[in-house]
Amino acid sequence: MTWGNMGSLRAMPGRRDELVAILTRYKPELATSGCLVYEVGVNETTPDRVYVLEVWESADAHRASLGIGSVREGLHEALPLLDGDMVSMKFDITGSPLTP
Repeated sequence: MTWGNMGSLRAMPGRRDELVAILTRYKPELATSGCLVYEVGVNETTPDRVYVLEVWESADAHRASLGIGSVREGLHEALPLLDGDMVSMKFDITGSPLTP
């Protein structure tokens, strides 16, 4: 069963684009570790907020990805840009009208 996470992170004022750059940095090792979708977005009505949508082969694959060096480095680089207001909704994916 695939697993997902939808969330948002609020960057310190004026630091959103730096955060987006870190989150969207190319990491091919994510695909080989079970990441199926990792999308980052913004909405100009919430200028300091960054939205993230992740789909993984499993929750275990997601947990294991936190041990990948480039992922850990990105997290450490991103943390000082965050103001602490984070929302995360984790869920098991039960189906899609896009797949038979």
